[in-house]
Amino acid sequence: MSRTESAELVEAVLDEICEAIVRGETVKLSSFATFHVRSKNERIGRNPKTGEEVPILPRRVMTFKSSNVLKSRILRSHQSGKAKSGK
Repeated sequence: MSRTESAELVEAVLDEICEAIVRGETVKLSSFATFHVRSKNERIGRNPKTGEEVPILPRRVMTFKSSNVLKSRILRSHQSGKAKSGK
């Protein structure tokens, strides 16, 4: 597969993932992570500078939950980095 074809394939996959998330579907990439859209209700927030209470409108947010495989790889990488630096 040429570099151009590979790039087009990756872009197509990422576009499909984005479209599924926008539709509100849960997207699971095995051994990597799960993307999920959830709805948040209206609530009262506070401006940290002035202390003024401000309503926060309801909205949809995307959550990202990394897989245990990804967490383990990051932890191993972090630990081996500490060993190399002598910390």
